[in-house]
Amino acid sequence: MKGEAKLLRIFLSSTDQYNHEPLYEFIVFKAKQQGIAGATVLKGIMGYGASSGVYSPASWEITVKIPLVIEIVDESEKIEKFVDSILPVFEDLDKGCMITVESANIILHKKGSKKSI
Repeated sequence: MKGEAKLLRIFLSSTDQYNHEPLYEFIVFKAKQQGIAGATVLKGIMGYGASSGVYSPASWEITVKIPLVIEIVDESEKIEKFVDSILPVFEDLDKGCMITVESANIILHKKGSKKSI
């Protein structure tokens, strides 16, 4: 895959749940199931949303609730289909969240080999 693509970003909290599992895990596994090229969950160290105060730990402490961003990249049609499949989950969620889509230009996408240690 190379060239024009879409970058989907989902902003949520590490404590958000769907069917008693972390929402971010549900999203990543669903993306894999639908054959999406790739997904990454990024931990935030500071953030706030429309329905929350500013999250900023006093120091680099370990905490359960942190802001997360899920980034998912693939062809436009696959991203649109994926968004349609997950949108009902977010519409029923009683927590704050945000989903964005933007254009991306894939320069390189190659598979690596699995090596055992």
